[in-house]
Amino acid sequence: KEQGGNGKMRKKISRKFFTFGAVALIAAALAYAFRPLPLEVDMEEAARRPMTLTVDEEGRTRVRDAYTVSAPVDGRLLRVEVRPGDVVSAGKSVVARMVPSVPTPLDARDETGARAALAAAEAALKLARADRERAVADRDLAQVQLRRIKGLRSSGAASQLQLDQAEREARTTAAALHNAEAAIAVREAERKGALSRLRRFGDKGAETETTEMNVIPIRAPADGRVLRVMRESEGPLSAGTPLMEVGDVENGLEVVIELLSSEAVRVTSGDRVVLSGWGGDRPLNGIVEKIEPFAFTKVSALGVEEQRVNVVVRFTDLQESLGRLGHGFRVEARIVVWEDRDALAVPSSALFRSGGDGKWAVFVVKDGVARLRTVEAGRDNGVEAQVLDGLRPGEQVILYPASDLTDGARVVRRKG
Repeated sequence: KEQGGNGKMRKKISRKFFTFGAVALIAAALAYAFRPLPLEVDMEEAARRPMTLTVDEEGRTRVRDAYTVSAPVDGRLLRVEVRPGDVVSAGKSVVARMVPSVPTPLDARDETGARAALAAAEAALKLARADRERAVADRDLAQVQLRRIKGLRSSGAASQLQLDQAEREARTTAAALHNAEAAIAVREAERKGALSRLRRFGDKGAETETTEMNVIPIRAPADGRVLRVMRESEGPLSAGTPLMEVGDVENGLEVVIELLSSEAVRVTSGDRVVLSGWGGDRPLNGIVEKIEPFAFTKVSALGVEEQRVNVVVRFTDLQESLGRLGHGFRVEARIVVWEDRDALAVPSSALFRSGGDGKWAVFVVKDGVARLRTVEAGRDNGVEAQVLDGLRPGEQVILYPASDLTDGARVVRRKG
């Protein structure tokens, strides 16, 4: 009986130990399962490296001095033979030709008056020619009389007074002949003027005189190339109508960038500009030449009115580097408004506002623990931020810190 009782006691004790062991094992498993794990975060190292702050915007190339060739008078333009890209020389190359305006049609009353004026001019011309014939006869008679008096004077049959009178008469008749010839020229000009009023568009005489004698050549105003031709076909046009544009693409190319007025105030003359997206293998370089003082209103693609300012950029690369850039080509411009060759920089995503004072702060990782640290931030270009104080090169900072991340939390670098 005593042995049986001892066996029951041992069995009871072993069940208790087994139960306690199972409970302890389950508790340990639960504690391990629900233990606080380190937060996975993205990290980046603070380092000294070159940093720039740019203003980015699209731009367009243009010829610095583009000349618009216009019609000098009212008339008819002959067909333009030059084409865009043709080389022209200032004052030598004829880029277009035109003829003056044809006579305007006359109504019945004006035509009757013009015909009467023509008839009067023709009658006056006949009268002037008759006067000339009479002047020729008087001159010939005076010359014969002068020769006769000279002969009589040499023989002593005529006096010196008679010789002087004969010479005077010869000179007077010669002058009268000159007057008659001048009167004929005047009357012929009056006849042409009266006749021109009666000419209509399409008359053979008027057309021949217009196209052969009165063609006005229009010459290139500057050396360069024809940029574009606005009027090519023959036809009537008024004075001042644009015909084409001429400019020096090889030596006078620049870039115009339309900046928002709030961004233009950050730009100064002489700022370095990097031009990309123009189609070449490498970016082009330039500098800001001037910022125009007059802003203009422009409606964006979203329908918002914006105040824009033209910023003119001059190329600093050699002409050979510009390739086939021409007038009106698109480029992507980055204007460097600030740069530092040895700035302590961290990604902009590591900075955030902390505390009631709203100072900049970062989480610094040290021995797997995140530590909140206040820093003094400088320039920020949207990708990197300059740190003036509070960090040392080589320290790891947390990117995109979560709202539940606290000072002293254990963290680990996110895989991948």
